[in-house]
Amino acid sequence: MTEIEQLLARVAVEARNTRPWGWPSLPAPVGPDEVARAEAVLGFPLPALLASLYLRIGDGGFGPEYGLLPLLDGPPSGEPAAVPQYLASRESGRKDPEWPWPEGLLPISHWGCGMYACVDCRSSDGAVLLFDPNAHRVDRAWYMDAPDLATWLLTWLEGTGWYEESNDGPDLPPWPDFSLRTTAPRAS
Repeated sequence: MTEIEQLLARVAVEARNTRPWGWPSLPAPVGPDEVARAEAVLGFPLPALLASLYLRIGDGGFGPEYGLLPLLDGPPSGEPAAVPQYLASRESGRKDPEWPWPEGLLPISHWGCGMYACVDCRSSDGAVLLFDPNAHRVDRAWYMDAPDLATWLLTWLEGTGWYEESNDGPDLPPWPDFSLRTTAPRAS
């Protein structure tokens, strides 16, 4: 069994045994047609591991804190799903050029207070970024949470994420590619 298969097996067990806030039960996985439809709407492919989570584990409802967002349709809590949230964030960035949303950063989990975990679908391993608009400056709103989605999932499974009560909150490095991936004015 490969490392990714082992990781998916661990995630599946944890997903069946825990419920994030607002989720009464684990949603059924999506089908390949739904992943293809999401990718067509987005205009880019999902990283293989992210697609596998939706195809094999469930359509959101598992993971750290509030759990993964559903792919296309909103969860029972009323939060938007990943694809509609991405489209809304990109549109908002077009309307307010001071706060652009970089292409390919798919929100996958809501932390509350406007914060999202986002997978960089343009990176080979799906780096996970934290978006925190509470920084009040867009150039200080994006942080590297994990170098890849597998590492992000492992920190959740092992209880070592920045969001755990035993930790003091995020002490994450800024995302170095922000200025390369946006045309936003940089604050001085």
